[in-house]
Amino acid sequence: MSRIGRKPIEIPSGVEVSQNGNVLTVKGPKGTLTRELHKDMIIKVEENTLIIERPSENKLHRSLHGTTRSVVNNMVEGVSKGFEKNLELVGVGYRAAKAGDKVTLSLGFSHPVEILPEEGIEIEVPAQTKLTIKGINKEQVGQVAAKIRSLREPEPYKGKGIKYEGEVIRRKVGKTGKK
Repeated sequence: MSRIGRKPIEIPSGVEVSQNGNVLTVKGPKGTLTRELHKDMIIKVEENTLIIERPSENKLHRSLHGTTRSVVNNMVEGVSKGFEKNLELVGVGYRAAKAGDKVTLSLGFSHPVEILPEEGIEIEVPAQTKLTIKGINKEQVGQVAAKIRSLREPEPYKGKGIKYEGEVIRRKVGKTGKK
């Protein structure tokens, strides 16, 4: 039995969960998320808890059990609390600025890079070298953060680039002089 899949999901106050076949809709104070789940997974809504069950012990159902539970838990958590990822810009001249919805990044290229956030995503610039990506969909927040990071990934010699907050960059030793 899946340890993660067995855990019940607590539904906080102010969050509504409705199910129509295999389509699950979660409404909360931050917004609404809808997702089509695998048709074989059994979702039971009891008072203020959600329970995910699997119909059999075959390999597909076992692999979907914990995944489905995690996806549904992220939906419930997203509409109640939301998710955020923090990025840091490390390097001389690397900076971010926000004008309206657009975020402009200076990353050492010959031109500034402009980012217009997708619907449901909010990008904040608390400092010139920090970015905060917020949203209710965990997958979408992570994907946007990964796209921004891929513009200038941290390199191992000087550590310059865009990195996640708290990420440790493994440094390499550069060239050594002749002996």
